[in-house]
Amino acid sequence: MSVLVVGSVAFDSVKTPFGEVKDALGGSGTYFSVSASYFADVCLVAVVGEDFPDEHLNMLKSHKIDISGVEKRPGKTFRWKGYYEFDLNTAHTLDTQLNVFADFKPKLPENYRDCEYVFLANIDPELQALVLDQVKNPKLVACDTMNFWIEGKLDALKKTLERVDMLIINDGEARELANEPNIVKAARKIIDIGPKTLIIKRGEYGALMVDKDSIFSAPAYPLEFVFDPTGAGDTFAGGLMGYLSSNGTANEGVLRQGIIYGSTMASFNVEDFSLNRLRTLSRDEIDTRFRFFKKLTHFEDL
Repeated sequence: MSVLVVGSVAFDSVKTPFGEVKDALGGSGTYFSVSASYFADVCLVAVVGEDFPDEHLNMLKSHKIDISGVEKRPGKTFRWKGYYEFDLNTAHTLDTQLNVFADFKPKLPENYRDCEYVFLANIDPELQALVLDQVKNPKLVACDTMNFWIEGKLDALKKTLERVDMLIINDGEARELANEPNIVKAARKIIDIGPKTLIIKRGEYGALMVDKDSIFSAPAYPLEFVFDPTGAGDTFAGGLMGYLSSNGTANEGVLRQGIIYGSTMASFNVEDFSLNRLRTLSRDEIDTRFRFFKKLTHFEDL
C-alpha cells in the first residue's frame, strides 16, 4: 500500500558541535519519504523553487518515491538555518526563509487520492485540513504539528485533530497543546480532542505511545556517535507509517513494532548530516538494528 505525505522539501544549513553543512537537502517531506520508502511506496506532495537541482529529485526517484506531486515554481526553495549545542534535543533557529513554501497550497494528483495511509507533516493546520478534503477513504491519518501552530492557530488545529487517527509530536508540544505539565495527563487530554493514538517523541529518551486503553514506552537506540538530529522526528514518522502501510493494519502489536522501526530509522538518520546516512541504507542493516533494538528491553519472567 502507498503512503501519502504532504510536507516541506528544503535546504538546511546546520551547525552542531561535530560539524557543519550548508544548503544540504532537508525538509519534513524529504526525511519522511526516504525513511518510509524502505517499507512502502511513497507519494510526496511538496513545492520547490527553480533553484532545486535535479540530482535531489533523482535521488528521491531512486528510492521509488512518486514525485509527481512535487511542484516546481519560480522562486527559491524553502531554507532553514540553525544550530545545536551539546544538548542535541534543542534546535536553535537562526534564519527561516519560506520562499515558495509561503504560498504552498497542496493539490493532490488524482492517483494520490486513493492512498490509504496519510501523513500530514508540520504545516499550517488549515492546509492539513485541505489535504483531508482531497483524500477519498484513508485507513489511517497521522499528523505532526508544532508550537507555532499551537500558539497561533489553535482552533484550526483542534478541528484538524478531530479528523486524524494519530498525532505525532514532541513532549514540549504535548504539554503546551494540553496545557498540562504532566505528560501522561497531557496525553489523555489530547486524545479527548480527537486522535485515537498519541505518539510523543522524546529525542534521546525514546518515544511514548498513549491511547485510550494502554501506554507503551520505547527507549532510544544507544549510539556512540550522533552528528546531526535534524529530521529525526520526520524520519521516525516515516519508518512508523511505512511499516504500518506494509502491514495493512494498525493494531496495537503492529503499532508497537512500528515505533521500534521508526526509532531504528531515526537512529540511522542522526549518524550523519542531512540524508547522507538514510539514502544509502539497506533493508538488512535496518532489520539487524531492529532485532538488536528489540533485545534492549526484553526480559524473561522468573
